[in-house]
Amino acid sequence: MSQFENSLFDNLMVGEYAGEGDLIQLITDEEDDQNGKEILKEEIPILSVRNTVLFPGVVIPITVGRQRSIKLVKKAQKGDKMIGVCAQINPNNDDPAWEDIYQVGTLAKIIKMIVLPDGNTTIIIQGKKRFKIREQVTDDPYFIAKVDFLDENFPKSSKKIQALEESLKDAATRILHLNPEIPREAQVALDNIDNTPFLTHFLSSNINAPVESKQRLLEINDGVERATLLLEFMMKDIQMLELKSEIQKKVHTDIDQQQRDYFLRQQMKVLQTELGEEGPEKEVEDLRARGAKKNWPAEVAKHFEKELDKILRINPSAAEYPIALNYAETMVELPWNEFTQDNFDLKHAKEILDADHFGLEKVKERIIEYLAVLKLKNDLKGPILCLYGPPGVGKTSLGKSIAAALGRKYIRMSLGGLHDEAEIRGHRKTYVGAMPGKIIQNMKKVKISNPVFVLDEIDKLSSDFRGDPSSAFLEVLDPEQNFAFLDNYLEVEYDLSKVLFIATANSLDTIQPALRDRMEIIEVTGYTQEEKVEIAKRHLVPKQRKEHGLKANQIRFDKSALVKIIEDYTRESGVRNLERAIGKVVRNIAKSIAMEEEYEPKINAEAVRKILGSEMFDKETYQDNSVAGVVTGLAWTSVGGEILFIESSLSRGKGKLTLSGQLGDVMKESAMTALSYLKSQAEHLEIDHRVFDQYDLHIHVPAGAVPKDGPSAGITMLTAMASVYTQRKVKAKVAMTGEISLIGKVMPVGGIKEKILAAKRAGIKEIILCKKNKRDIEEIDEQYIKGIDFHFVDKVSEVLDIALLKSKVDKPLRFSFQSEAKTAE
Repeated sequence: MSQFENSLFDNLMVGEYAGEGDLIQLITDEEDDQNGKEILKEEIPILSVRNTVLFPGVVIPITVGRQRSIKLVKKAQKGDKMIGVCAQINPNNDDPAWEDIYQVGTLAKIIKMIVLPDGNTTIIIQGKKRFKIREQVTDDPYFIAKVDFLDENFPKSSKKIQALEESLKDAATRILHLNPEIPREAQVALDNIDNTPFLTHFLSSNINAPVESKQRLLEINDGVERATLLLEFMMKDIQMLELKSEIQKKVHTDIDQQQRDYFLRQQMKVLQTELGEEGPEKEVEDLRARGAKKNWPAEVAKHFEKELDKILRINPSAAEYPIALNYAETMVELPWNEFTQDNFDLKHAKEILDADHFGLEKVKERIIEYLAVLKLKNDLKGPILCLYGPPGVGKTSLGKSIAAALGRKYIRMSLGGLHDEAEIRGHRKTYVGAMPGKIIQNMKKVKISNPVFVLDEIDKLSSDFRGDPSSAFLEVLDPEQNFAFLDNYLEVEYDLSKVLFIATANSLDTIQPALRDRMEIIEVTGYTQEEKVEIAKRHLVPKQRKEHGLKANQIRFDKSALVKIIEDYTRESGVRNLERAIGKVVRNIAKSIAMEEEYEPKINAEAVRKILGSEMFDKETYQDNSVAGVVTGLAWTSVGGEILFIESSLSRGKGKLTLSGQLGDVMKESAMTALSYLKSQAEHLEIDHRVFDQYDLHIHVPAGAVPKDGPSAGITMLTAMASVYTQRKVKAKVAMTGEISLIGKVMPVGGIKEKILAAKRAGIKEIILCKKNKRDIEEIDEQYIKGIDFHFVDKVSEVLDIALLKSKVDKPLRFSFQSEAKTAE
C-alpha cells in the first residue's frame, strides 16, 4: 500500500489528534493574511525532520528524540507554539548541521505535545505557511533562523486552475478505487475540499514519492506549476497500482486453472476406485499429498516433485520402481523443520539434573551454563559437549536428563565397534540394498528436527578399508557445516544445526585430534564413597526393589550395609557393580518372600557378608611407623583414589638400585631423581656417603600385579629413602603426594579430591601437598576434609622436616663399612 493510501483518511480526520471534532480548518487567503499579522515572526526556531515534508494546512504527528529537538519543542510549547519545520537532506544523519537541511520549509503550530514512557516526545503539528531561510542566527542550543515567508501564487479563478483541481480529485479518486481497503468516508472527505491551495498541499503530503520529490513540490512558488507536477506524480502512482491489479488478476486465473486440474484428477481417482483400478498413481499421489504438508526448503520440494514424476514414468514391474518409491517415502518421512518447543527454565533443568544424578556438581554446573547460553543466543552454534570419564558414572543418563530438562526428544546412537563410513553417510541409492546412514535413520525415527542426540562411546570408533567413520563425524559435529549435512542416499542437504549433540567417551587417546577439537571436553570424575552411599539410597535401592517386585517395608538397607558393599565387594569409579551387588541382595530377600521363609527385612553389614560371601577386596589401612623406609603415598586410579605404600630396604652390596611392583617408566625416573637428590644432600641429612656405595637399595610398591605409573609418588619415594638411610621414624598417620625435581622442588599433581578421600577412609590425619595444589583443596566440600591437617610445601627439605621425626626406629639398622683400601681390592 502506498503512503497516500495509508495516510489519506487519517490525515483528513485531524480532530483525533487535536482533541476536536471538526475536520481540518482550511486557511483562506484572508485568514492567512490576518494570521500573518499576529503570528508570523521574522526569527523562528527550526526543527529538522527525517523522511517527512510538512505542507501548509496538513496535520502530522512527529516523534522527537534528539535532545536538541526536545529543548526546541518544550521552549515553543511554553511560548507561541510556532516552529519552523525543514526536512533533512540525509535522513541517516543523527546530528545535522545547517548544510544538512533543506532551506525551504513550513511554519507549523504545535497542536498537542505528548511525553511517552520511553522518554521520547511526540508532537502533533499543523502546517501554516511556507518560508525560506534568509539568515542562520544560531545552532546552539537549537537552530534559529531569520526567514522570508512565501505566498501561495494561485490565480484567483481560471479555467486552467479549475481543470487542474478536477484532474487532481479524479486522480485521487482513481487511487481510492484501485485500493478497496481505504474507507469509503475518504471519498466524501475528499469531495468536501474546495480550496485549491490546500488540495495541492494535502495531496502533495500523501503521494507515494520520495522526500526529494515532495521537497521539490514545496519549493515551487507558482501554484499552477506545482499542481501540474503533482498530477504527474499521481499518474505514475496510478499506473503502478493498475499494474499490481493486473498481476493479481493473472495469478488468480492461474489458481483457478490449478483448481480445475485438481477437480479433474479427483474425478479420475473416483472412477478408478469404482472400477477397482487403484494403481501406482494412487501411491504417488498419496506421497505428493504428504509432501505438500511438509515444511521443507524450496529446492528440496522441487527435488521431491521431480522424483515423483520420475516414478510415474517407470514401469511398476521394473527393478528401479521399488527403489525410487522407497527413496520418496524416506524423504517424506524425515522431519523437515519440525521442532519441539524448548523449555528454558534453568531452575527446572537444575531440579531434573539434581534429581537424576547425585554429586557431579561441576558437570551439572557446566551443563546449566551451556543451556543458559543456548537460551540467550537461541542457536546451537557452539562446541559439542563430550562427557569424558570412567564407565558407570552416568554419562549417558546425563544426556537423557538434558533432554528431559529441555523438553526435547531423546535419541541414542551407540558407536562402539562402528568401522564403516557408510554407516554415517549412507550408501548411494544405486547400490542394491542402499539405505541412509544412522544419523538420518535416527532422525527419521525420532520425527523431530531438534532432538538431544547422544553419540555413545565415540572413542570406540575404528577404521578399516571401508573408510574412517570418525572423519565422517567431522561434518556432523561442526556447527559451521552441519546445517548442510549431505547423506549419500538422501542426495539433498539436511539441516542438523538444531540437533543438540552430546558425545560420551571413556578415553580421549583414541579420538581423532580433529574430531576432539570440535568438542568441548567435560570430565565426569568417579564418585566418592559418600556419594555412592547417597546414590544407592536415592536411586539404586528403590530401582532394584521395584524391579524385583518388593515393597518399601519388605527390605531396608542401613548405611553400614551399603558401605560394606562399596568397600569390600566393588572397586570402581561408577556404580554399575554396586547396583549388581544390591540386586543380588534384593533377589535373596525376594526368594525368601516367595518361598514364605522367615527373614530379616533390615539389611546390615553382617547380612551383606552372609548373602554375598567373603569380601572380594581388602581395604587399605594405615600401617604403623615402627619400620624405617615405609611411607604412605596417595594414588589416583581409574576406580578412584587409593593409598599407596612405598617400602624400601637396604642390604649389603655395591650401591645397586632395585625397583619392583610393576612400575612404569615415569615412576622409575622419579625413584632415580629422588636418589640423586638424596646423594647431593647426604651431608645435610647426616647420611654417611659410604652407604650409597656399600649398600643396595630396594624399593617396592605392593600389589605387584597392578601396573603403576605417574610422577605423583616422587616425594613419597624420597621420604622412604631418607627414612631408611637415616633410620629415622616417619611421622604417624601422615600421607603425601607430589612430583619432585632434581633440584629439590615439589611440583603439583592431579586427582587431589580422590586421593584426599582415600586418605580419610584409611585413617590418615595429615597430608603433605605442593603449595600449588591448595586451589584443589579449596574446591572440595568441607565435610569431606574435616579432621585432616594439610601441609603445603614448596621444597623437598620441607617435606622431610614434616615427615621424619628426630627419633630412630625401635630396631635401627647398624651400618658397617669396609675400609677404603679393602674396597679398592
